[in-house]
Amino acid sequence: MMKILMVLTSHDILGESGKKTGFWLEEFAAPYYVFKDAGAEITLASPKGGRPPIDPASDAEGAQTEDTHRFGSDEAAQAELANTAILSSVTADDFDAVFFPGGHGPLWDLSEDPDSIALIEAFAAQGRPIGAVCHAPAVFKHPKAGDGQPFVAGRKVTGFTNTEEDGVGLTDIVPFLLEDMLKSNGAQYHKGDDWAPFVVVDGLLVTGQNPASSEQSAQNLLALVEARGAAA
Repeated sequence: MMKILMVLTSHDILGESGKKTGFWLEEFAAPYYVFKDAGAEITLASPKGGRPPIDPASDAEGAQTEDTHRFGSDEAAQAELANTAILSSVTADDFDAVFFPGGHGPLWDLSEDPDSIALIEAFAAQGRPIGAVCHAPAVFKHPKAGDGQPFVAGRKVTGFTNTEEDGVGLTDIVPFLLEDMLKSNGAQYHKGDDWAPFVVVDGLLVTGQNPASSEQSAQNLLALVEARGAAA
């Protein structure tokens, strides 16, 4: 059975704005069901463990999707989310792939979390697929490749654009702009139209630009896991 790790933020404060943040519900729910419906065994983890914070804006009526409604009536999935493992307790050896849902939270905690950094480096070293959507490519701020260069240096990636950040009015609130960070780390940054699905696959790395890219990102990660399994 495929084993997939999903890593969620534990951070719930939106900078100095006085507002709440967390992970974006659609970016968790859509991939969760892509993996679940494919028969994967899913483990949820977060830096602090327990229930990770949902960005309230992503739980509002206007942000609901078929997958978030499905999650809302899925008691088993809600129980899993309420009891995420502490990130420091999981190891890459136990999983076929890792997926990071976005939301603004990861900009603050996962981007700087030593366990997340070590996990990404381990997955990469072992040739296991890595996926991240929307703001979650923030987790690639510090991981290094085997040659000591930034993990994303020379890789094709995407993530939440500067213009999308401006569109939600948070350019001056976030600790860094994701697009700028990826470029400064030497990534070959690509983007599609704002808010439209756009996914980039480079080897075993899958990145999605925004919430609309969540399902496709998960499907591409799943395809990499299945191809790797078939080749084994």
